Amino acid sequence: MDEEYDVIVLGTGLTECILSGIMSVNGKKVLHMDRNPYYGGESSSITPLEELYKRFTLPDSPPESMGRGRDWNVDLIPKFLMANGQLVKMLLYTEVTRYLDFKVVEGSFVYKGGKIYKVPSTETEALASNLMGMFEKRRFRKFLVFVANFDENDPKTFEGVDPKTTTMRDVYKKFDLGQDVIDFTGHALALYRTDDYLDVPCLETINRIKLYSESLARYGKSPYLYPLYGLGELPQGFARLSAIYGGTYMLNKPVDEIVMDGGKVIGVKSEGEVARCKQLICDPSYIPDRVRKAGQVIRVICILSHPIKNTNDANSCQIIIPQNQVNRNSDIYVCMISYAHNVAAQGKYIAIVSTTVETSEPEAEIEPALELLEPIDQKFVAISDLYEPTDDGTESQVFASRSYDATTHFETTCNDIKDIYKRMTGTDFDFENMKRKQNDVFGEDEQ
Repeated sequence: MDEEYDVIVLGTGLTECILSGIMSVNGKKVLHMDRNPYYGGESSSITPLEELYKRFTLPDSPPESMGRGRDWNVDLIPKFLMANGQLVKMLLYTEVTRYLDFKVVEGSFVYKGGKIYKVPSTETEALASNLMGMFEKRRFRKFLVFVANFDENDPKTFEGVDPKTTTMRDVYKKFDLGQDVIDFTGHALALYRTDDYLDVPCLETINRIKLYSESLARYGKSPYLYPLYGLGELPQGFARLSAIYGGTYMLNKPVDEIVMDGGKVIGVKSEGEVARCKQLICDPSYIPDRVRKAGQVIRVICILSHPIKNTNDANSCQIIIPQNQVNRNSDIYVCMISYAHNVAAQGKYIAIVSTTVETSEPEAEIEPALELLEPIDQKFVAISDLYEPTDDGTESQVFASRSYDATTHFETTCNDIKDIYKRMTGTDFDFENMKRKQNDVFGEDEQ
């Protein structure tokens, strides 16, 4: 350990593992440490089930009806991958896909007036959906066609909308869309958590709806993918990539001190030894004095013995409860997966409810979602602080990742990765940088 590295990474969360993989592929000498004996940090999958009960300090052990403990892999942070999104692109470019198997999530649903409905996202579905009346359907269909044809480089597709100045509120007005349709478009298609997006220029929203439609077009059932054996497989896949390119991994390694000199990081001290480095990447838990609290998320893991009602018995799905429907500022999400993904015992389902905390009684805030899941065999409640770095790392060369937010997909995590990459290297992130070098086995560049 007592040597010089280009980059030291602390924590094996997904953000850290992807960055360590990219840096290794780019020829940097990387040391990757984690104080825990397992991969994944905050974003790990817990197995066996007994371990989850211990982690949440439940007095009993799992009842026999839960099946074998080792059949369970329970994610602490629920997220899906957008089929056409940035994380899938990262997996494909680095070929980490060869270590993972994915299944398409079976359905995407939205909550309205106490009931759940399938999210219509193609013209055919829009016309068949009972979320809208007949005239509303025609207007919504027109809107979807406009979005599908929209090309920011071709003014002929703008139809009088200026992507840089027209707000999304005005675009909805232009197509005369009602409040319910606006709710599910903004929250279930564009996947915004709040309504702040309505008064900013519409380009990002249009691109988000396009991402949803293109992701959906790839597999048909929903735009989301989920890895067999749980999300904990993702950081491990990127860790293997880093190792192939000469990255050194140490789990169960306490971090005693981050060694600074004149305000700049020069190394990490562990068990009496110092590994030197030029740059440091870590999750917020390693540098509490360089991050600030930016809110809280509540996540409730629910074990069920049945699929969720009104989802056509789907063995995986997502339900979005738009904030307007339950008088809140931010949406409530439900991600459901099951034994079909090798994360639960036969016949069992895991539904994870999450949202941004807004009051002093977070458990009461998610009541509308829990009602959809009844009866619940067992609940595990976690309230986590969200942290963000207080500085951009240019002076200290310490680059902290952000905590995983309440969104149900990895687009925000990928934005954080691209942002840290740019601050570390001074150049924009380019997916091409992630390509494995051809025919190299150990990561040695051809001369």
